Amino acid sequence: LAQPVTPELLVSPSSQDGDLGSECPEDRGNWTGRLDFLLSCIGYCVGLGNVWRFPYRAYTNGGGAFLVPYFIMLAICGIPIFFMELSLGQFSSLGPLAVWKISPLFKGVGMGTILIVSLVAIYYNMIIAYVLFYLFASLTSDLPWQHCGNWWNTDLCLDHHVIKAGNTTFPVNITNTVSPSEEYWSRYVLHIQGSSGIGDPGRIRWNLCLCLLLSWTIVYLCILKGVKSSGKVVYFTATFPYLILVMLLIRGVTLEGAWKGIRFYLTPQFDHLLSSKVWIEAALQIFYSLGVGFGGLLTFASYNTFHQNIYRDTFIVTLGNAITSILAGFAIFSVLGYMSQELGVPVNQVAKAGPGLAFVVYPQAMTMLPLSPFWSFLFFFMLLTLGLDSQFAFMETIVTAVTDEFPYYLRPKKASFSAVICISLFLMGLILTTEGGMYWLVLLDDYSAGFGLMVVVITTCLVVTRVYGMKRFCRDIHMMLGFKPGPYFRACWMVLSPATMMALLVYNIVKYQPSEYGSYRFPAWAEVLGILMGVLSCLMIPMGMVVAVLGEEGTLWEVGVRQASRPAMDWGPSLEENRTGMYVASLAGSQSPKPLMVHMRKYGGITSYENTAIEVDREIEEEEEE
Repeated sequence: LAQPVTPELLVSPSSQDGDLGSECPEDRGNWTGRLDFLLSCIGYCVGLGNVWRFPYRAYTNGGGAFLVPYFIMLAICGIPIFFMELSLGQFSSLGPLAVWKISPLFKGVGMGTILIVSLVAIYYNMIIAYVLFYLFASLTSDLPWQHCGNWWNTDLCLDHHVIKAGNTTFPVNITNTVSPSEEYWSRYVLHIQGSSGIGDPGRIRWNLCLCLLLSWTIVYLCILKGVKSSGKVVYFTATFPYLILVMLLIRGVTLEGAWKGIRFYLTPQFDHLLSSKVWIEAALQIFYSLGVGFGGLLTFASYNTFHQNIYRDTFIVTLGNAITSILAGFAIFSVLGYMSQELGVPVNQVAKAGPGLAFVVYPQAMTMLPLSPFWSFLFFFMLLTLGLDSQFAFMETIVTAVTDEFPYYLRPKKASFSAVICISLFLMGLILTTEGGMYWLVLLDDYSAGFGLMVVVITTCLVVTRVYGMKRFCRDIHMMLGFKPGPYFRACWMVLSPATMMALLVYNIVKYQPSEYGSYRFPAWAEVLGILMGVLSCLMIPMGMVVAVLGEEGTLWEVGVRQASRPAMDWGPSLEENRTGMYVASLAGSQSPKPLMVHMRKYGGITSYENTAIEVDREIEEEEEE
């Protein structure tokens, strides 16, 4: 039989000189190493919340029994949404704004995402600034929060070293006392006594301001060249925390009384599983820990090659994140058990969550150990590396989203644009460096990524499965990975994940509680401001709809809404050679009716991905005939 000849018409003009280009759009940039993407995702997901939120949530919600709802919610909510977000990014090679070519009517979802991420980036970097402050303070032979008697201490300050060295026949009442570490945090680092509340920020704390500036400088230098630079930094920032965590874990479990903390952390209380609160808490932990809805996963996946195995990566990252959280719990609670024994108080009196754990309780525990400055430095260096790669993701999301919208103007000037974003967010964050800055940080933390983020994720899930179509989305994944998602993913995307997140949203609204910091209650105007932050990200969705419909010609419903909800003409894989079936020749300026032939010439024959493309084409043809 004669060998079939490929007609020249079937080869794109750009490939006739023999140079078929790379598999990624070069002008946009892409990952330069095999592990860049995987480590970036791990670094993004494994953040401060794994250390300071998960262990506390576990012990307050049934100890070891909490792991049951935690892993069930990971399977229902975490893994499916994680995979959906990666699939959208990799298939389109677009950021969180431009990806809404999938259904331009809902571009407001992308705008809401960028607003949420910007607000989170402002206060998240302030937390990194606090970590830097403590990191520098640990570079001493005697930790400054070890003893009372400093200018910032009050008469209520009680040093545990004094209790231990004193005459034990006289019991000391510690109920109305304050630890040196707590006064160091509130009265020296924050200088919160200089502010009467959120409406009275007071003066800027210049040492905190410089730490914030340093923090933004580090972030900028690491994202200077986009994923090409941040993709290399994560080789250190995503792996080094594990080394420190293991060191802290080994040191913790060898301490006297460590078993008390671990028993407190893991003793299963199965009666808690009958409470809806425990299941909601598990879903919330999964939701925020994996970082779904923030656009970071979508952004990272958009820099992948078209056939990267994100299915495998999804399970590596999500399960790795869960195991890290559990390990962190052992490291934290073993030290808290030792601390409770030293102070002679129950573990639940020393256990805290959030900044209280990182900047008060754990630093106090460090002062009880030999070589305390060394262990303190290690702990805060771990927090620094955990925080930085999450911040890289937030910044990469913002920069990628905007540059993908205006590629001709901003891509050549990406470094300058990144600098403008960093400087702007630094200036907005200056209020957090004031004496009353902690009140603003709590407000941002409580409202910036609350119900607004859930609305964004629910809308994304519903648009992809119902507006774009489950069958078409599964076909896209088939074209990209060589197989279709199974019944588990389809069931979660269609019903289980949106229903669970709806329940979360309703629970958050019904169980709404005003913000507070210690004994301070926020005034009504601050609550309204916080609620507006959340509502504004939701309002972006209808605003985007109005803009999309007005941009279409014809009557409002017949043409406007229906046309705007359909994928844009150039929606699909970014490279011509990956566009098959319905995506053939839909790129602007495309002259190739069969990009598949480009693939065949490039790889020297039909590969498994080409076979998949042929199958997808045949499927579409059969459907059209029916």
